[in-house]
Amino acid sequence: MRRDRRTRTGSTLLEVIVALALLGTVGIAAVSLAVDVGERLRHTQRADASMSDASAFMDAVALWTRDDFDRHLGERRQGRWRMRVVRPAPTLYDIELRDSASTVILLQTSVYRDADALLPRQDAPR
Repeated sequence: MRRDRRTRTGSTLLEVIVALALLGTVGIAAVSLAVDVGERLRHTQRADASMSDASAFMDAVALWTRDDFDRHLGERRQGRWRMRVVRPAPTLYDIELRDSASTVILLQTSVYRDADALLPRQDAPR
């Protein structure tokens, strides 16, 4: 009878060791996952802030006059972005905004500027 008790005590100790090993493995995996989620969250917050800044800049660019767009034709650095302005038609300007560190287009839009706005109006009071 004593022999059975010792065998059972030994197998219980083995079960406890296996359970602790499994618990440790699961714990390490959970901590690793939490760290990864935290890093991804910080990256997403930085990307969102960058996109908000780019959107505010693009809102200001959309208010430019024809003269401003004509002065900015081509690709150039604008702050921390690369901006490309193209005039595919006399009254249309295409604008692309990229992060200066990559070639990915963050924002893209087209704006219309009336060609007659530069000419003096004939019906305007003098």
